[in-house]
Amino acid sequence: MNRKLSPFLLVMPGLAWWLIFLIIPCGLVLAYTFMERGTYGGVIPNFNLDNLVRAFNGLYLEIFLRSARIALEASVVALFIGYPAALAISRVSRRWQMPLLFMVILPFWSNYLIRTYAWIVMLNRTGMVNQALMSTGLISEPLNLLYTEASVVVGLVYSYLPFVILTIYASIQRLNPELSEASEDLGASPWKTLTRITLPLTMPGIAAGGVFVFVLSIGNFVTPQLLGGGRMKMVGNLIQDQFTAARDWPFGSALALVLITIMLALLAMQGRVQQRIRNVEKEEEVA
Repeated sequence: MNRKLSPFLLVMPGLAWWLIFLIIPCGLVLAYTFMERGTYGGVIPNFNLDNLVRAFNGLYLEIFLRSARIALEASVVALFIGYPAALAISRVSRRWQMPLLFMVILPFWSNYLIRTYAWIVMLNRTGMVNQALMSTGLISEPLNLLYTEASVVVGLVYSYLPFVILTIYASIQRLNPELSEASEDLGASPWKTLTRITLPLTMPGIAAGGVFVFVLSIGNFVTPQLLGGGRMKMVGNLIQDQFTAARDWPFGSALALVLITIMLALLAMQGRVQQRIRNVEKEEEVA
């Protein structure tokens, strides 16, 4: 009897955590979506679809599209930076790989807000970036780098770049080194080996890293608020405003439900693509 119960007892803490901090909150968000806001805030249990219809209004749809565009820009930039970094780490000797990976995750040891405020210090008109550009003579007066869409993208890339590097590094490490050696033996240049062997075979890591950055960026509200100065309102800021300033919990829940659905759809698509790639690889191995 003890042997039969032991697996359930071991999994109970994880299931309880999952239930309390994921299932119940998501269930409340789903329930509030179909309710009404009270006159002075609060929630009135009157079932309707008005909040979901309102969420797809032109104004809010524009904010969703802007958020998706900024998240996509952050994902692309993070991939362009992260792939060469992961490739470089995988090519150095093994004794240096762990220290380099440690440096990649080192920013996570500091508070997220502190790292974001550091970018405010660096990007303002008297910050390090403007001072460096002026000292080299590239510009004659300070640039308005802060409170722009570019500054928001920079903050998002800096925050989530380690996820890209780690996922791509793990994908590169799983490659069979004999494939690259065979490509070089057949006369292929390093660039051809990279583009025709390494890059296609590491697409699962690229897709995983890109989706991670996109999903985390589209719902972010701290970085747009601080580095965007409130001008770059994203869907995360809109949801925050509904729960705090407007006290419209049902509409905020509807927006959150739409955002969660988008995130789950992206994660499901990523998982499906990775599964198809694995199936193709297995078929090729059997052949």
